[in-house]
Amino acid sequence: MTGQTESQLVDPAPLVPTQSGPAADADGHGQAETTTAAGSLLAGRYRLGVRVGSDAAAGAEFWRAEDTVLRRDVAATVLRRFGPGTDPDDDGGAARAQEIIARALRSGSFEHPGCARLLDVLAPGAPGLPDGVLGAAVAEWVPGLSLAEAVADGMLKPLATARALQPLAAAAEAAHRHGHVLGCDHPQRLRLNHDGRLQLGFALPRPELTPADDVRGLGAALYALLTAHWPLSPSDAARAGLRPAGRGSDGTPLAPSAVRPGVPVELETLVVGTLGMDSDAGRVRTAAAVRNVVDEVVAEADRVILFPPEHDGAPPEPGDVWQPRSAVAKPADPRRRRKLAIGLAGLGLCVLAAAGYMSVQLGELFGDPTPRIVVGSSAAGASGGGGAAAPAQADGADGAPVGDVAVKAVGADVYDDAGDRDNAGKVSRVIDGNPSTGWKTFSYRQQFPALKPGVGIMTSFASPVQLSSLIIESPSPGTEIEIRSAPSSDATLADTVLLTRTTLDDGDTTVPLTNSQPVQYVLLWITHLGGGGSDNSTEIREVSFRRVAD
Repeated sequence: MTGQTESQLVDPAPLVPTQSGPAADADGHGQAETTTAAGSLLAGRYRLGVRVGSDAAAGAEFWRAEDTVLRRDVAATVLRRFGPGTDPDDDGGAARAQEIIARALRSGSFEHPGCARLLDVLAPGAPGLPDGVLGAAVAEWVPGLSLAEAVADGMLKPLATARALQPLAAAAEAAHRHGHVLGCDHPQRLRLNHDGRLQLGFALPRPELTPADDVRGLGAALYALLTAHWPLSPSDAARAGLRPAGRGSDGTPLAPSAVRPGVPVELETLVVGTLGMDSDAGRVRTAAAVRNVVDEVVAEADRVILFPPEHDGAPPEPGDVWQPRSAVAKPADPRRRRKLAIGLAGLGLCVLAAAGYMSVQLGELFGDPTPRIVVGSSAAGASGGGGAAAPAQADGADGAPVGDVAVKAVGADVYDDAGDRDNAGKVSRVIDGNPSTGWKTFSYRQQFPALKPGVGIMTSFASPVQLSSLIIESPSPGTEIEIRSAPSSDATLADTVLLTRTTLDDGDTTVPLTNSQPVQYVLLWITHLGGGGSDNSTEIREVSFRRVAD
């Protein structure tokens, strides 16, 4: 999906300094004085780049920043001092910031895949903080989309929203079990990563939040993905670039099905239960209950995948199993058509050779019995040691032996010891038979192994096969790849076995795998990226395999 860029998601109404005290937003929260700008340096290390949002109630700004020491993107949450007030005892939010930072320090050891990992906390008074900044927290940057970007081109399919919420709900459940609160009730704190999973991207929630606020935040995130509306604070919705949800006569947000017909009843019940009144009988009160429901929705969908799904209000994705009858047929793949022509030509030659052999045999059986010497036959060279040598095997148009057989991989996944999993949601394109689509690594400012040893694609087959070669189609010449066999899809790099190395050309690169043993998992481990300078990346459009003919 494409949508607004992050630079377009900077607060539509930036916070401004006040003369008589903190201003109030639409929810009555005090606003903070603007003191930070792109290029500001925190603690002499973190350079602010693009402001992607703010939480006015916490006096916090959300920035995409750069760690100038490790040369990587990070997510910085900056606490700002409130504007000067009329109350002489007003400390500009310093005490509140101290409480927020103290809570962050207590939760510093908590880690979960549903949250960006906390890397650094800058307490009030720490050296290197700009004037007016009361503290900050630095977390891993979550590459992907904001909530507004995720729904900019249309609402997500209900099953995709359930899958997206799974890691965030699991993170909230784990945090509450350890006595922590995530603060996932603000839309700009959440990001949808490249795997299509929601993660908490920015730290430092408001100190008054409770686990019940996280439960409401989970329901609000699900509501936003289903309807493209934010059901909690209207001012937060405006800052995030989302439309505020409509409300019924009792003040509660309209049910998702009133905005989007076709929402499954399980997800509708979950959303209504998380956002309803505390006195409601169907109130959902724990993150564990939210996680259980979305897990059941996903598991049930996986169980009934063999049956056509009910219409859910969104068109099918190109990769969905079930497509409407009116769907446009996929254009023919020219490479596949060429291979089919080569195969048919080879079959025709085999038929002609067999017919010629049979005619010779029949002629000898019914014709003149007088022995004949065939010029150039093995009989003329019998003294040379007993029989003619086998003819050399010809190569096909794609560089692979004609006698070999194409074999299709059934799975492909990003293999990354560092945990970044570059663009993992698109890696299946390398085995889809369509060279017009592909997978690309992130762009790295430094060549491997400066930031990490490499990144790879783990391919798998339905059963072990003895490969004769593979063909890699790529527009990234100079990329260096190790071809390795693996005992399993999650094997460590040390457990894999190096088969060969290759350097990619621009276009097709054929990699022979002579004398290789049968293998079910093959790792393409990229040790040197294409490109150069501060833009190092590799794109792979298609990987095809050939096995030894039986």
